[in-house]
Amino acid sequence: MKKILILGAGIYQVPLIKTAKRMGLYTIVASIPGNYPGFDLADKVYYENTTDYGKILSIARRENIDGIITTGTDVAVITIGRVCDALGLTGLGFKSAEIATDKLLMKSCYEKYGVRTARFRKISFDDDRYTEQLKDLEFPVMFKSVDSSGSRGIIKVESPDAFDDARNEVLENTRSNYFIVEEFIDGEEFGAQAFVKDNEVTFILPHGDYVFKGDTGVPIGHFAPYGLDPEILEDSKQQLRLAIKAMGLNNCAINADFILKDGKTYVLEVGGRSGATCLAELVSIYYGYDYYEKILLTALGEEVDFTANAAVPNASMLLMADRDGVIRSQSNNNPDDPDIVDVQFDYKPGDKVHKFKVGPHRIGHVITKGQTLDAAVDKLQDALKQIEICVE
Repeated sequence: MKKILILGAGIYQVPLIKTAKRMGLYTIVASIPGNYPGFDLADKVYYENTTDYGKILSIARRENIDGIITTGTDVAVITIGRVCDALGLTGLGFKSAEIATDKLLMKSCYEKYGVRTARFRKISFDDDRYTEQLKDLEFPVMFKSVDSSGSRGIIKVESPDAFDDARNEVLENTRSNYFIVEEFIDGEEFGAQAFVKDNEVTFILPHGDYVFKGDTGVPIGHFAPYGLDPEILEDSKQQLRLAIKAMGLNNCAINADFILKDGKTYVLEVGGRSGATCLAELVSIYYGYDYYEKILLTALGEEVDFTANAAVPNASMLLMADRDGVIRSQSNNNPDDPDIVDVQFDYKPGDKVHKFKVGPHRIGHVITKGQTLDAAVDKLQDALKQIEICVE
């Protein structure tokens, strides 16, 4: 029986763990202690921080694993790169993983290789005169932690008066001694899922994003296909291929965030793992195969066929609380419907939840499909109306 080490036990790793179990793999899950649903599903659990490379490598060697993987989070990606290099496993290497998890390194690569992206500056936290470096950037600007995930430590700033508050918020959400400030590109946010296997990009699936407008834009849902003019579609794919090459990403899923402005695609970030917020499910439904299975097979060094079996329009949306509190009741009043793919509650009555601000504050999701995108989106809106969650 082959062994797979899965980093993380949260809601976005649960489908990966379930798929691994269905495939007959021995699943080893590593995560910090907490109320994470993946622990109960695994064959074996290690309560370790997934950023602690030494401990994770020790586990990998002790268990003689055949592969290591995660989904939906950037936090563990650099550890995967280190372990893959140390043990000769299939997956992105350390150098690429380091670039994919440090926004400064990523942006520097884009600048070097001609990837279209926003202008930026590196700022050290101990630089008391950092505002001098930002004078030639146009407002608004984005203050960004270089190593955070889930929209943490990312703040939109409209004027210099807000610089210090934004800097302090970034400081609370980073392990680094520096951050970046980049120009805000006012355009339409969208993204893409992709996969690179043996240095070949096997597919690129652009998708539309539903965005929650808080301190910054936070994706709360997605849909595919995304209606782009052919020239814009090709430009987005070309920019993503350039970014993948610049970063040296290989044998991994790709999660890309873009901004469309004046008919041109600007690359915000590219991650070396599949996206969260139902994006792996979006790929699976659209192409008619189990994307989690493809991800796992690649990590195990197996041959993988990414040939699409379909092109099924689908849409998804997170369930969110409008206040901090406790879930008193929740119900799904939707009838059985083949086009309602999944309605999931992350918590149960009595659990504490947060008012939604960032992705990890989600309390569930809804996924739908349809013969057309309009039908899938209409079904999503109808399904959301039949869900009742009381938070007090």
